[in-house]
Formats: sequence, C-alpha cells, structure tokens
Amino acid sequence: MAKVICITNQKGGVGKTTTSVNLAYYLAKDKNRVLLVDIDPQGNATSGLGVDKSNMDASMTEVMLGVASLADILVQTQFKGLDLAPTTPQLANAEVELAGMKGKFVVLKRVIEEQSENYDYVIIDSPPSLSLLTVNGMIAANYLLLPVQTEFYALEGVAQLLESMAMVKKAMNPDLKLLGVLATMYDKRTSLSSEVLAEVKKYFKEKVFETTIPRNVRVAEAPSHGVPVGSYDKFSKGAKAYRDFAREVEERAKI
Repeated sequence: MAKVICITNQKGGVGKTTTSVNLAYYLAKDKNRVLLVDIDPQGNATSGLGVDKSNMDASMTEVMLGVASLADILVQTQFKGLDLAPTTPQLANAEVELAGMKGKFVVLKRVIEEQSENYDYVIIDSPPSLSLLTVNGMIAANYLLLPVQTEFYALEGVAQLLESMAMVKKAMNPDLKLLGVLATMYDKRTSLSSEVLAEVKKYFKEKVFETTIPRNVRVAEAPSHGVPVGSYDKFSKGAKAYRDFAREVEERAKI
C-alpha cells in the first residue's frame, strides 16, 4: 500500500507546489513508483510537469465529482516511475458541487485507495487554503508535510492549520501524522532567514527537516520549462537540497 503524503499550507507562495513536484521526482528517481495528485485548482503541479491543461478530456475535476475514475485520467510523465493525476481551474467550480454531495469529505481517500497498490508513494498537492479539497487531502493522507518559508510571517496561520489537522485526526483520520516541516526559500546570507528558521525549530522542534531549501534561481526557473529542478539543472543548489530532502522523507516515512 502506498504511503500518502499531503503537502499543505494555507499561505500561498511558500513553495508548496515546488516541493510537491520535486519530492515526487526524486522519490521516483530513487526507484519508487510515485503518483502526484494535483488538487490545487491553479494546476501548477500539472504544468510544472509539462502537461498541457488545455488539452485534457478529464482531470481531477471529473474524478472528484464521480464521473471518472482515477485510472481514467492518469498521465505517465516523461520521468520514469512518476505518474500524474492532473487538474484544471474547473476544479474550483467542482468544489461547490462537491459541497452538496454525500461523503464529500472522503471522495479523495476512496479514489486513491483504488490505486494504492500500484504505488509506493502518493503525493497530494493541495490548495493554499483550508478548503473542502484540502480537508479531502488530509483525510486521504497518512502524513502531512508542511513547507514554511523562512521569511516574515512564516508561522502565520500555522496554528489554525494544526487545529484543522487535529480535528481531522479526531473525527475522520486517527492515523494522520505530521511527517515534518520543511524550511523553504532559505537565504543563509540574511539574519532574517536564520532568525525565522530558529523560530520554526523552536515551535516544531524535531519535526523540522534537517534539509533546508535555499533561494535558488534554478528552482524558480524550472517550472516554466515544465520540469523539476533536478531535470532542469541537477547540479544546482536547489536540486541537491530537494534530493537530500527526499531521502529524509523516505527515512521518516519508514517509521
């Protein structure tokens, strides 16, 4: 059965999708079978893997509404071992319909379970909000992974997110665990980054990953080419950091 990891933060611009794409890529590079599920209506994980959102017959919109199966929409990416469940902006409209459906909180859990035996890891890229889609991601997951940017207001909204996690854990998914907290956009040249990282470690203690993701132009450029940074420039600092991070995830997910 696959280990299901939901990557979430209600704040935008923290590197959530970048982390989803690059974690999935490096897990696949390490000979794992990986499925990246894009449930963020922005669809950045979809385009970040080079998939054209305007040229799809069905996506996660149809899956969440029950008119297509997950198997119907799976895309084999150009990277060995990495499949994608793509999405389009129409998913935002589908969320309104989903709100009136029976079993609306467990739709994603059910569809992922149908494919779970085919993968070692399922990575869920969720929206930057505490929406019905995000709650679906939390309920479907074994683990939550929280990217936090090492900038001012880094911990803004985190308490509310953890409260939501606790509610989901109590009511719907008792086995849900916080896999860890990833510090992103770290700039060792600035005292602010160091101070914020220290604050994050004070708050989350041993849950903070040892690896930090640096501010790196290659990480920023890669999505515009439709590839992960490890494919775009495998020798860059950003690529090395995400490779090391993926190995940490594998170690933690064993426990």
